[in-house]
Amino acid sequence: MNFLKRAWQYLRHKKGRTALLVLVTSAIMLFVLAGLIIQTAAIQAVKNTVNSAGTTVTLSANREKAFEKLRDSQSSSSSGSTTTRPTLNLASVSIATAEKIGKLSQVAGYQLTSSASVNASGFDAIETSSSTQSFPGGGGNDSSRGDISISGVSTTAAESGFQEKTDTITSGRGITAADVNTNNVVVEKNLAEQNSLKVGSKIKVKTTDSKTTKTLTIVGIYTAKTSSSSSTGGMMGGFGQSDPANTIYGSYTLAGALNDNTTEVSSVTYTLSDSSQEKAFTAAAKKLIDTDELQLVSSSETYEQLLQPMKNVESFANKIVWIVGIAGTIILALLIVLMIRERRHEVGVLLSLGESKTKMVGQLFAEMIVVLAASLVIAGGLGATFGSAVSKQLVTQQLSSQTTTTANAGFGGGGAPSGAPTGGGNFGGGRQTNASGSNAVTKKALSNLNTTLKPTTFVEVAGLGLGIIALATLIGATPIFRLKPKEILTSE
Repeated sequence: MNFLKRAWQYLRHKKGRTALLVLVTSAIMLFVLAGLIIQTAAIQAVKNTVNSAGTTVTLSANREKAFEKLRDSQSSSSSGSTTTRPTLNLASVSIATAEKIGKLSQVAGYQLTSSASVNASGFDAIETSSSTQSFPGGGGNDSSRGDISISGVSTTAAESGFQEKTDTITSGRGITAADVNTNNVVVEKNLAEQNSLKVGSKIKVKTTDSKTTKTLTIVGIYTAKTSSSSSTGGMMGGFGQSDPANTIYGSYTLAGALNDNTTEVSSVTYTLSDSSQEKAFTAAAKKLIDTDELQLVSSSETYEQLLQPMKNVESFANKIVWIVGIAGTIILALLIVLMIRERRHEVGVLLSLGESKTKMVGQLFAEMIVVLAASLVIAGGLGATFGSAVSKQLVTQQLSSQTTTTANAGFGGGGAPSGAPTGGGNFGGGRQTNASGSNAVTKKALSNLNTTLKPTTFVEVAGLGLGIIALATLIGATPIFRLKPKEILTSE
């Protein structure tokens, strides 16, 4: 009798046992399929996030070189007769050079950033306890730092705070490219309410040396969610400007006019169209700048941190596949061993009739193939739903872990890339929100994992399932090769 026919007849005759095998195999295939679905979704999410976010490269003063020059000046001063104390001079970025680099093929867009420290004139800045706090060096009483920070940008829409909704426009509009060479500004809601300001109102600010007064026109009002205690402005943005409400956004040309420097900016952030073009862009950009004065700092490290939670999900899904695969092989092998023990007489009779041991193993394998086919149908129907449920649990765990990590980072969690100045020579730069931005992008990517069942994933799980039952059958059928028909029949 053909062993394939015998396999089919056995499955039909032993319906209860067949149903048990289908149930166990379905559970194994379901976990394997869920693991593969989540793994595929996480890999795709990593690719999509990098491609959509793009790599950013910041062009700013080369602080390391500047400090080297400062140390050399100090050495010269100590060995000479001069009593003048050397100062740290940070180079600015020429707007013409920034625009020239912006025309490189790898650049998708760029943001010019400058800043100015000014004093409110005719209105009151927001005062907090930290703004009057004393620090080493007399920072709290330094008259060169004003109570208002003018954050000059190309557009507010390109600022990470507005991109990630930590800052939102609640009235009017944001700063756009059309505001170049104007005095249009966007003020924070609390500052506006304290001074009864609205869109269309005009305010005056004075430079810290009182030589220049500017009348500013409010074109928008925004809300800042960042608390004053977490603002980096308290330490780096001028101690009197620690409250984010004291940050006024305007065009970079406005900040330049207040600094009496309309041809340079503090830094430029370039967003690349493709992360893989980072090296090519950096090489091309370095040819256009003086690397002793300026440096290019990539956000690659930031994106590595950003992608880590998704890689954790991918790694966990990979472990699911391996653990379930190994456990499934062991479970099915034990079931087959038990089945063979119960079918010793059947095996003995067939072997005594001349049936080869290879065909006996082939019959068992054929039976498991039918079981696998039925299990794949069940797993395919439930895989996407089960995978989605498991992925949501993993995402919740990762988001919770990420939130805790970000919270523990505290004051040091944000900031500009290493070596980038926060506000040029005036130390009046706007707030940095890189950490919160990365956190938000990661949450979005994790929450949007595509856990739909793809044909390639189904084919992959079918191949793994075939490997599992082949290995399990081989292990479970090992006793057949040791059985002798005479011993089997005489022991019954």
